[in-house]
Amino acid sequence: MVRYRQVDEIQKLMNYPEMIRNTSIIAHVDHGKTTLSDSLLAAAGIISEQRAGQQLVLDSWELEQKRQMTVFASNISLAHTFKEKEYLINLIDTPGHIDFSGAVTRSLRAVDGALVVVDAVEGPMTQTETVLMQALRERVKPILFINKVDRLIKEIKLTPDEIQRKFAKIILRINNLIEKYAPAEHKKDWQVAVEDGRVAFGSALHKWGLNLPHMKAKGITFKDIIDAYTGESDDVGRKVDALSKKAPLYEPILDMFCEHLPNPLVAQPYREPQIWPGDVESPVGQSMAKVDPNGPLLMCISTIEVDPHSGLVAIGRIFSGTVEKGKVVQLINSHQKGTIQQVYMSMAADRVIIDKIPAGNIAALSGLPSIHVGETVAEEDAETQSFEGLKYVSDPVVTVAVEPQDVKDLPLFDKVMHKLTTEDPNLHFVINKESGEYLLSGMGELHLEVTAYRMQEAGLKVNISKPIVIYRETISHDYKGPAIMGKSPNKHNKLWVTMEKLPEEIMEAIRSGKISEMQTRDERQKTLKQFGWPTDDARNVIAIEGVNILVNRIKGRQYVEEIMDHIKSGFREAVYTSVLAKEPAFGLKVNLEDVSVHEDPVHRGPAQILPMTWRPIWCAFLLSDPKLLEPIISFECKVPNDFVSNVIAIVQKRRGKILDMVNEEDMVIVKAEMPVAESFGLAEELRSSTQGRAFWATQFSRWAPVPESMQVDVIKQIRERRGLSATSPRAEEFYEAA
Repeated sequence: MVRYRQVDEIQKLMNYPEMIRNTSIIAHVDHGKTTLSDSLLAAAGIISEQRAGQQLVLDSWELEQKRQMTVFASNISLAHTFKEKEYLINLIDTPGHIDFSGAVTRSLRAVDGALVVVDAVEGPMTQTETVLMQALRERVKPILFINKVDRLIKEIKLTPDEIQRKFAKIILRINNLIEKYAPAEHKKDWQVAVEDGRVAFGSALHKWGLNLPHMKAKGITFKDIIDAYTGESDDVGRKVDALSKKAPLYEPILDMFCEHLPNPLVAQPYREPQIWPGDVESPVGQSMAKVDPNGPLLMCISTIEVDPHSGLVAIGRIFSGTVEKGKVVQLINSHQKGTIQQVYMSMAADRVIIDKIPAGNIAALSGLPSIHVGETVAEEDAETQSFEGLKYVSDPVVTVAVEPQDVKDLPLFDKVMHKLTTEDPNLHFVINKESGEYLLSGMGELHLEVTAYRMQEAGLKVNISKPIVIYRETISHDYKGPAIMGKSPNKHNKLWVTMEKLPEEIMEAIRSGKISEMQTRDERQKTLKQFGWPTDDARNVIAIEGVNILVNRIKGRQYVEEIMDHIKSGFREAVYTSVLAKEPAFGLKVNLEDVSVHEDPVHRGPAQILPMTWRPIWCAFLLSDPKLLEPIISFECKVPNDFVSNVIAIVQKRRGKILDMVNEEDMVIVKAEMPVAESFGLAEELRSSTQGRAFWATQFSRWAPVPESMQVDVIKQIRERRGLSATSPRAEEFYEAA
């Protein structure tokens, strides 16, 4: 185990929450987060200053180093002296690519502040807005670093005044986003400004950085910076090296963390109501607000690593109490208890074993059973609620069929898939019951490509199909006829259902975790009534599957409770693989109106009740003008004027729609959206048609109906791929006469 020189110092600082800063570095892909992190680690003595910028310590995985791209969030702790006081900085470096945005969401739950890194030439991009929005949703306070300033001088050759105007534009765009997404009480005081030192600029690659207080203290001007990059190449190298020694990058960044980001004592009281639905006046709530190390334990798990020696290692933020080896804890969501076998401090790829870690810090634990991301670890006997569910900005929308090349590798295949899906909750793995296919869904092509590499790295050889797009099935309007009856195969049981279309705000509340099966009945009823639901419906929600809800309106019938679990299973089966093309249903409210149940248990088993449930659901679905929904991505491309027409042609050829075009000096920002089904191979086409001069980003936007002219063909393709008949069933096939 590597021993870091600061470990003893860090352990002491863990006990002083006012000296702790939990922070994340967030940005668009390739804007320089991990290169910047190297300079911070060099300052802490974790790596040599000469290797900083090239070593990319927080990209500890081989593929990350090869691709120069962060895939996993990486934690490290370091100490820093600011104004003669020692501070502990728990730092998380996050991915920038949209396919790995789930890791950003998970990391932000554990921190109170975020350094937003922006490329000085590209400016804020699509993913910059996405990660900043995610941070502000979690009530994480932002500060700003404008990176790659050397490009403004060497490539674009801007004057000092032009550089300052460029900075002003970037700052304005970031502040507009803060105004848009920050909680109401922080829309003004979280705005970043050069004057108070909350904005720094520099070059992570060349290891120099400044903010206004440091410029004044060191007597450095914009003219001095431009002079460092002018002259012969040998001379420039010497002058830039001198600049990095006079104005080392880590100084303003670490000072900004200490001066402008909140400590846990300040942050937890205003973050608590946003991320934890419990009673703030309860013992746990009060302990969280005080960051009390002696209070009841409450910890939110943000990352899971599967270690061959330690098993499942859970990493997360301790909001209350203390974690220590041998402590018995409860896992709130999975209703289990377990004993912490080991406590670690995460140092990138290494873990340092320590005895205990108190509230306000980020810790790693091993030994807890079947733990998953988003789990709430609590004191053994504490009465508490789980943390709010993590709200991801995207759904897995691309699927591949995957199978081991050799059938003898099935046990290894099972083990590897379990490891991958445990570590990355944004990977979904299912077995198609009809076709027998193993289907793996991810956020995009790159996400699945990286996952395939990880399988190969684990010694597993697999065959992977071409990407398949995931669709959704919904209805155009509420079912307007009388309740539809379903009979059990033995004709002894009957169930009547109706169907409605869920409003978008209800689906959003389910996605964000505001409405869930984890809530108590009273909590869920209160939330649904706020959306205008009748009291009886709000109180009698009995199952939620995806963004579909099952409501029990049955009253005064015998034996209902005995078959209700089977009805729930039938509902889940009906909406998990809906009837048009066996894709998941989207936005359905299924109401159980009445039931007739045989008195003999022999006649009301699952083989009778499941078909009796899904048949009328599918019948009502088919009678409500069903539609197939396809995933749509938003697309933003910054391109020189000369190539704008090429970009527009590519978008339109791919069934895309131009939403806006913004002129920015000699560049144009093209904003558009297009179906995921048309996006494969987009990167190669953009590079070749713009001579590599386009900067672009995509991210999941919404679900939209497949055009009427295409729907029949798309359904046919999906059904044939699954080995089904080419056309969807008709409602009459599921209709039961009284």
